[in-house]
Amino acid sequence: MLQRYQIVLLNGRIIDPESGTDFIGNLGIDNGVIKYLGKDSIKGDKELNISGLVISPGFIDLHSHGQDRENYFLQASDGVTSALELELGTDDVVNWYKAREDMSPINYGVSIGHIPIRMMVMKDAACISLKEEKFKGDIVRLPVGDGAHKEASSEEIINIKSMISKGLKEGAVCVGLGIAYTPGASWWEIIEVFRIAALYNAVCHVHMRGWGASPGNDAIQGLSELIAASSITGASLHLVHINSSGNVMVPKLLSMIKDASSKGLDITTECYPYAAGMTGIEAPLFDEGWQEKTGMDYKDLEWPETGERLNKISFDKYRSKGGMVILHSMSNDVVDIAVKSDITMIATDGYIKKGKGHPRTTGSYSMILGKYVRERKLITLIDAIRKMSFMPAKRLENLVPNMKNKGRIKLGADADLVVFNPDSIINKSTYSNPSAISEGIVHLIVNGIFVIENENIDYSSNCGKPIRA
Repeated sequence: MLQRYQIVLLNGRIIDPESGTDFIGNLGIDNGVIKYLGKDSIKGDKELNISGLVISPGFIDLHSHGQDRENYFLQASDGVTSALELELGTDDVVNWYKAREDMSPINYGVSIGHIPIRMMVMKDAACISLKEEKFKGDIVRLPVGDGAHKEASSEEIINIKSMISKGLKEGAVCVGLGIAYTPGASWWEIIEVFRIAALYNAVCHVHMRGWGASPGNDAIQGLSELIAASSITGASLHLVHINSSGNVMVPKLLSMIKDASSKGLDITTECYPYAAGMTGIEAPLFDEGWQEKTGMDYKDLEWPETGERLNKISFDKYRSKGGMVILHSMSNDVVDIAVKSDITMIATDGYIKKGKGHPRTTGSYSMILGKYVRERKLITLIDAIRKMSFMPAKRLENLVPNMKNKGRIKLGADADLVVFNPDSIINKSTYSNPSAISEGIVHLIVNGIFVIENENIDYSSNCGKPIRA
């Protein structure tokens, strides 16, 4: 009698990035867990013949700012089964997770964030908005006053450390820092934050200071600060979006990370496959002198709500009210170098609000598979899948042991799976239409439940679970 499972996927190309397995076979799922892998005949309550399609571990996005149903479904349409906000993070871990109970179609998680905590401790003007949030983490909020620019006193550093420690005890999966947004934070303050992370074996996910080759504030200095903090404290480091922070310095930053890793430091990094970034126009990045520091000008800035390129008048208008602005700041060559590196993961840094935002939110993973793998052949299929699933899962394993069951296809692993057509998968989102859904994602299974079946998204899905330390 044939073994029977709740869900059976038949005749698919099964790729496991951990073991390097790549074969045509069958997969059986029971109770949200992979229970069968092989070539034997099996039966299921639901059976799908997926001949010609690839079965991959669901993609894990370690840098997703859009933590609401709109963004979760957009990311699901790009093959994402877990989306985590690990750079900005939250100041209130308990209520952040509580707000997302039984409402997400994909798995979700958050860091304890140095930025929002610093805003609270410093009584930054923007922290009023943080306190009034009904849905914790609904909108990206950046410091605009003392939270950004004031150097912390010894007492304030103690308060910051205490709140970070509390967040880690409450289940935050790592410590998030955006030092580029808090230029007032001293090197000593950052070292002290790293010390707390090291005590809990937590990774520090960091948006470093510095910008490309900017004199006196370049990316080499920014990464050197973090490598020093990691070396002094023993904390693990994850550098976010090396492509946008590093820009023309990306090759040198990659070599620094490899050299530091060879000396025993635990350092990883990520990138997204777009030549434009996005950030808050109210951020310290745009303080006086920003053109000289970044090499950009008003014409390189795009307001996503209208699609307009900015001038001084529109820049001043939007900066006074705040909001997201797209930065056309990188060359495609820089992005290619970052994507091709064997040490980079793929993460979106995504955020869309009411259909407006950055296309990387909806198109990063399908762009990697469609353009970088199939069309341009810059990386192999298994390497792409590894960058998008296994490497992110492994990065969080020390503090979140359950991540050992994600990012892989093996017996006993969580049934977080994406089934895609390798011959047709492609991103469709653009800067003018960032919510356009990718083509080629045929099925998406999260915790053993279909969120996408035969390219149809179930917008009633709420099968996502918290990823929590």
